[in-house]
Amino acid sequence: MDNDNWTFLRAFLKSPRVVGSVIPSSSCLERKIVTAAEAEGASVLVELGVGTGGTTRSLLKAMPPQARLLAIERTPEFVHMLQHTVDPRLEVVHGCASSIEVEMGKRGYVDTDAVVSGIPFSTLPKGLAAEIVRAIYQVLAPGGRFVAYQFTDRVADYMRPVMGAPEIEHELRNVPPVRVFTWRKPGAAESATITAVSTSAAGRH
Repeated sequence: MDNDNWTFLRAFLKSPRVVGSVIPSSSCLERKIVTAAEAEGASVLVELGVGTGGTTRSLLKAMPPQARLLAIERTPEFVHMLQHTVDPRLEVVHGCASSIEVEMGKRGYVDTDAVVSGIPFSTLPKGLAAEIVRAIYQVLAPGGRFVAYQFTDRVADYMRPVMGAPEIEHELRNVPPVRVFTWRKPGAAESATITAVSTSAAGRH
């Protein structure tokens, strides 16, 4: 067992409700996440629940030279590992995903092109999960994407009232197999159209 897998297993055994898996994501899953997040064209990205940093490194590899990645992680062992990643575009924060708005504000980020999340929504307290979902929606730029890779569909239960139905892809080349959920926040023009249609419909009743 290599160092990343061993660190991941120890962190899982210590806090299974926080870590949510016994081994890191596969390279196939990482590529699917990068594509779903459209990392190649991003200016600001946020990652929640970085683990041992495999997805983080894949995002950095795809991102433009001028882009920035803010990684928020609760598990100290993972934070320590990722702090050894030498890349000026990356900043690692030891904290909770619910602090995303605060941490972005500290750095002058108005919004983000994508939020990528590996945190296990299926084990989070309902109140905290709902708080994180609301915060993610607030920080997404118009047209921004929320990408969550999960073993269950609980994240969709929390996000559907806020952003509607997701696109869902399955990645079987991962242990265990995982689902990748993607939402896109409506752009400004789309939001205006939706508001106009809703107002018009309301006026007919």
